Amino acid sequence: MSPRGVATPDIRERLFSAAERVVERDGPGALTSRSVTAEADCAKGLLHAHFAGFDAFVAELCLDRFARTAARAQALSGLAGEGTVAGNLDAVVLALFDSSGAALSGLALSRAAATQRIRTALEGGAPGFTAIQEAVTGYLEDEQKLGRVAETVDPDTVALAVVGTAHHLLMTGGPGAPDPRPVMRRVVAALVER
Repeated sequence: MSPRGVATPDIRERLFSAAERVVERDGPGALTSRSVTAEADCAKGLLHAHFAGFDAFVAELCLDRFARTAARAQALSGLAGEGTVAGNLDAVVLALFDSSGAALSGLALSRAAATQRIRTALEGGAPGFTAIQEAVTGYLEDEQKLGRVAETVDPDTVALAVVGTAHHLLMTGGPGAPDPRPVMRRVVAALVER
């Protein structure tokens, strides 16, 4: 355990990673501030010293993971003309299902204060599903210019369908649910393959 009074490097990520491990191993019902700090092997009060309560921690965790996926989606345009269109989209969209995505989404939805914090942050411009959708649209437009996506494809509609499906699968998934990735791959392939 980290000694008292000594700065803990990268504490946010350490606590976020610990929370994901708890959720993956024991389910969202097991996630408490105590289980997170025990998993992170740090002082019990450390989470509350860095976050304005457990709901704030859950909201920040979800927002951080959304931002990571949005940043990954922004990089899609750099892949135009490389690999396959479906493969490039899969790499971004399937990242939403990594690191307990469904369980964390369910956890946030079950905590009204965390849900409100997330909604407020997204309305204020924090990257989330809208940023991912915009990046997918831009990528598909780039691929369309290269002739790798049919002219008849509407990039905005495909991006909405891809991101909307991912959102649906995240919100309806949970412990014991089938792996959503095969369904997501089929949807992406059906929408973009010629």
